[in-house]
Amino acid sequence: MNGIVRHGKLERILFLIASLGGVVAAMKVLKVLIHASTWFAPILLPIVVYLLSGDRDIKRLSLQALVFHVVIGILVSISYFFSFILIGIPFLIVFGLIALIAPIVGIFYALTNRRFDYPIIGSFIR
Repeated sequence: MNGIVRHGKLERILFLIASLGGVVAAMKVLKVLIHASTWFAPILLPIVVYLLSGDRDIKRLSLQALVFHVVIGILVSISYFFSFILIGIPFLIVFGLIALIAPIVGIFYALTNRRFDYPIIGSFIR
């Protein structure tokens, strides 16, 4: 493409952030937000980032986060349902811990500029 790089709307916003702290810092902030979206917008933020971003790594991460949030939500719901007959309680605890720990590990990896793949889902979405 003759050296021309196409940027999405999100990259333009990140450019403004980058002018304050550098491109690496802007991408780091976006990755942290994707991981932290577990606690404030688990479906909306990954979809918006996926649609607006032009960066392949950011798209991969947002798609992994979206699938992770949906799958964990389904697993926790099923476990909650089965907890009424006691068999779901251990699963509810395990899936709840995974839902809590995986995004925290992802945030740590993003802050240290290392690649993070969500458990199981990361092997399917590359």
